[in-house]
Amino acid sequence: MCNFYIIFSPSLDKYYYGHTCDELTERISKHNSNHKGFTGKTDDWKLVYNEEYSSKTEAQNRELQVKNWKNRKRVEALIKK
Repeated sequence: MCNFYIIFSPSLDKYYYGHTCDELTERISKHNSNHKGFTGKTDDWKLVYNEEYSSKTEAQNRELQVKNWKNRKRVEALIKK
């Protein structure tokens, strides 16, 4: 199983969208570790939404679909469902 997920950082007031076929909790831990990427700026990322897919391609396509929305209100409406 693969996942499309959304994490949120209260300190940055930002969402991050991603996909993984690894263990989801392990992936979130990597986001919260000290690294040079966007999520490495802080260690308060929390999982706020996820969807399971049977293939990496499906999870990747869903991530791209949500990223292309470029609309925070629409993303927050998805999270509240």
